[in-house]
Amino acid sequence: MSLFTEIATAYKSKKSFVAFRKPNKTTVKGVFLENDALIYTQNYTESGFVFAPFDDKLPSVLFPFEKVKILEENFDADFKNTPQFVNEVTESSKKNHINLVKSGVEAIQENQFEKVVLSRKEEVTLTNFDVVTIFKKLLQNYANAFVYVWFHPKIGLWLGATPENLLQVENNRFTTVALAGTQVYQEKANVVWQEKEQQEQQFVTDYIINNLEKVTKNIQKSAVKTVKAGSLLHLKTMITGELHQQDLNAIINVLHPTPAVCGLPKEVAKSFIITNENYKRSFYTGFLGEINVAKKSSLFVNLRCMKVVKNTATIYVGGGITKDSVPEKEWEETVAKSVTMKQVLY
Repeated sequence: MSLFTEIATAYKSKKSFVAFRKPNKTTVKGVFLENDALIYTQNYTESGFVFAPFDDKLPSVLFPFEKVKILEENFDADFKNTPQFVNEVTESSKKNHINLVKSGVEAIQENQFEKVVLSRKEEVTLTNFDVVTIFKKLLQNYANAFVYVWFHPKIGLWLGATPENLLQVENNRFTTVALAGTQVYQEKANVVWQEKEQQEQQFVTDYIINNLEKVTKNIQKSAVKTVKAGSLLHLKTMITGELHQQDLNAIINVLHPTPAVCGLPKEVAKSFIITNENYKRSFYTGFLGEINVAKKSSLFVNLRCMKVVKNTATIYVGGGITKDSVPEKEWEETVAKSVTMKQVLY
């Protein structure tokens, strides 16, 4: 049985599974469980696949790599999906998000925090939804992203194509990234980053390094680069170093949720998000990936994702807010981000 046939069978029979492909690879790996037990990780010491929520006070779901069926299949995308559709958004959604951003900017101006990442959700009605078709479209369109489909009968179905690496660990060496700033990619156009985006990127980089110094050593950072993720561009800084000991829990507690999805300082920004966004992010802006597989761990921030329930896909989009943010432009950024997910649904 092929990997993709196994995905369809598992989903139809409501058995837990995850299938994923790492950035710039062609091999898709599927992990299929035989029961519907809901297992949580204990300090990230196990070997398996974790799916963690945004709220770091909540537990992370674990698919342990014991008594599971693992399939791998090469998937070399031979075309890209370029659907033509009208991106419809409601005026109420626009108004609500603009008001949310205004509240965030006011809080920053009142020195409650330096930065906050504010998001919204958008529901799309599906016709003839097929989990394998959507997963393949994600694989075809986002070669440089971590692409996945994840299902547990007690939690639901999630799919995504995230450009953001949370953490890579091999033995005691780690690599993480500071990712911030967004603009729409325009072919042949010179990329110009405004002060707001550059400042946001610096906030994220400084915060990560300052906090990693508590649990790691020999930290180094790269120059800031522009990277492309689908139809969007971001600013990216690579950060590397060594763990004091092979303790995933310590470094995850420092990194998650990152300033790129939460804000600075973390706890104050997170409290503002939970109080003001008026919906639960659940696994959006959490993280996912393999831990402790052949002394390697590979985790990604859950961005550009959706949850599917029956004939409705819920898409999650957001952006970093600083004192210089313009609410209308922040709204437009979320619209651009929503397109990256919507285009695989049509």
